[in-house]
Amino acid sequence: MQEVYLGIDVGSVTIKLALVDPSNNLIKSTWLRNQGSPIENVKIGIKRMRDELEQESMLDSIQVKAVGTTGSARYLTKSIVGGDVAKTEIIAHAVAAISYHPDVRTILEIGGQDSKIIILRDGIVVDFAMNSVCAAGTGSFLDHQAARLGIKIEEFGNYALRSETPVSIAGRCTVFAESDMIHKQQMGYSKEDIIGGLSQSLVRNYLNNVGKGKDIQPPIIFQGGVAANSGIVEAFKESLKEEVTVPKHFLLMGSIGAAILAKEHFQENPGYKTNFRGFDVHDIEFETSTFNCGGCANNCEVVQVKMAENKEIVARWGDRCGRWEVF
Repeated sequence: MQEVYLGIDVGSVTIKLALVDPSNNLIKSTWLRNQGSPIENVKIGIKRMRDELEQESMLDSIQVKAVGTTGSARYLTKSIVGGDVAKTEIIAHAVAAISYHPDVRTILEIGGQDSKIIILRDGIVVDFAMNSVCAAGTGSFLDHQAARLGIKIEEFGNYALRSETPVSIAGRCTVFAESDMIHKQQMGYSKEDIIGGLSQSLVRNYLNNVGKGKDIQPPIIFQGGVAANSGIVEAFKESLKEEVTVPKHFLLMGSIGAAILAKEHFQENPGYKTNFRGFDVHDIEFETSTFNCGGCANNCEVVQVKMAENKEIVARWGDRCGRWEVF
């Protein structure tokens, strides 16, 4: 029976699941769009992984020893699947990057709706910054622009690379960027030069905001879904005048990091037994509700998750003092 560790990264746009072995090798992964309820989508992701494992005759030959969750819905996901650790995206992405590139000093990460930068020295996070306010340059913004231009998002980077004279595009705001792109189209510029200009502009915006004041040093790793965009990768290389490496599993680094953190938790606690509910968790119904504590002037809103069948409370969070907290 092979010991494995499951990591789940639930972001605002996508959900990624990764299974790693004790040597941190990725042995199975899946991802899906996060549309609607995170609870239902996490359950769908678990079912999809179970079905794929079953099809490959792997389901009965593995044993999940621990589960880690990360992303904006990490606590909710931990309560649903029976997770063992819940960590921030910063920690998860850093752990995964160090596992594959031990000498990494800078991590650039751009996801579906946010972006971040992580500065490491000797394998330790010494600085970081996140931007979840402005969507310029994120995956959802690029998806929208690709659709508006009538091209597949997979081709977006190739268009940028074919640009001979990239035009200047306002990249500090999604509204201004789109308006400027439309204006440049009306002036007769090619899609290649518009996309090339947009890529350069979005990278400048990232470095002037998320990367402002950061000591960006090589080796530099670029993670997150936008790392698939070769135009953005090249724009980073040109702006930083450094080599930028895109890891093999760039899309899954958050979930891989969560799995590695789960493994470390298991190894640091001899005899530990996982809380994982199993791959049949998709059959369990859950109810989510909120209430206001009323115990003090803060009047915190507390999120509560119950099993629908027996009304067992599996998680509560949101209170500042910890009075209602259950994990």
